[in-house]
Amino acid sequence: MLPALRVATRQAAARRAPALMTLQAARAGSTWANVAQGPPVRVTEAFKADPFEQKINLGVGAYRDDQGKPYVLPSVRTAEDNVIAKRLNKEYLGITGLPEFTKSAAELAYGKGSSALDRLVITQSISGTGALRIGGAFLARFFPGAKTIYIPTPSWANHKAVFDDSGLKVEQYRYYNPKTIGLDFEGMVADLKAAPKGSIFLFHACAHNPTGVDPSPEQWKEISNVVKAQGHYAFFDMAYQGFASGDTNKDAFAVRHFVEQGHDICLAQSFAKNMGLYGERVGAFSIVTASPEEKKRVESQIKILVRPLYSNPPLHGARIASEILNDPALYQQWLGEVKGMAERIITMRALLKTNLEKLGSAHDWSHITSQIGMFAYTGLDPASMDKLAKEHSVYATKNGRISVAGITSGNVGRLAEAIYKVKG
Repeated sequence: MLPALRVATRQAAARRAPALMTLQAARAGSTWANVAQGPPVRVTEAFKADPFEQKINLGVGAYRDDQGKPYVLPSVRTAEDNVIAKRLNKEYLGITGLPEFTKSAAELAYGKGSSALDRLVITQSISGTGALRIGGAFLARFFPGAKTIYIPTPSWANHKAVFDDSGLKVEQYRYYNPKTIGLDFEGMVADLKAAPKGSIFLFHACAHNPTGVDPSPEQWKEISNVVKAQGHYAFFDMAYQGFASGDTNKDAFAVRHFVEQGHDICLAQSFAKNMGLYGERVGAFSIVTASPEEKKRVESQIKILVRPLYSNPPLHGARIASEILNDPALYQQWLGEVKGMAERIITMRALLKTNLEKLGSAHDWSHITSQIGMFAYTGLDPASMDKLAKEHSVYATKNGRISVAGITSGNVGRLAEAIYKVKG
């Protein structure tokens, strides 16, 4: 290199050096340098990485058909075709959503003759999670008592996160008894009585997630009595109406009984599972008020909460759900399809239990069929679940929860054999 060129190159490098050092310093002291890495979705990642062709995924929280494929209900296909054929516009919905949808969603949950309907505030939401978030934010802002919500042990993993971020303090009450693999009813009632009077309690209306363990109608009646005696406030999460037992009225028993007994509850509804509208994000949040005047005030505040969250809800999924709920023929077809999905889940439970018994398992597997809904608590410990994954390519969460929707007539035999080899 020529001397003059060498000098020029060094001078240019010297000029760049401060800028480079500044850039490196900026990178070292990045605005987001202290953001921690979140945990991976281990079940999904491990399942995808497994090359074994007969691997089984029991971690997915969505319905699958008997071939293990995502399922779109025929009634949903027809309803969507009807909606598209109407050539409707794409204008914004109002803050509280599609009126035809919210009216029919309320009737589905509370019953057409319910005394609650005339004093009900209801808003369309971004599925069940959005409904819970609206409810949590409203309670954090306006509930007159302590801003604490009690959720069952265990509960859906997202409940704590939703309510934490809503501004509520989250506590827990006893619900599941691992020794009996069933409901800890005595512990639940004791905790209801021990909590400060006028506390907020979250209840799963049906198909408790993750355990699949529900109170009986008689137990719900006693729970209602204790809640009333203690002056507690009931917040119901009903994500599986119809999907649990196959009967939308049966699955709404707890909600309707509480209302009949004079509880002014609030309710989160989801149409993800029972209509298979997962990605359409269709839900509703409702509050039973004491009077038309109170209804007007509460509704005004719900609108104030929703407006800065997402302004107004999505349109297409609500139109599909509304088409089903308001067309008598489609509604009956949908009820039959919901029943069919529920019955497939119930059948898979029975087949798993039968296969385990045929293999000569020394354990009592009756809890598999006494539980209800998409999820089942097997009673297997984390070490056993780890063995299922590593030795048998069966993937589920470490707490022993399995998604029964992932069981098919083609894999239930292999699944039973895997559980038998791990558990005996």
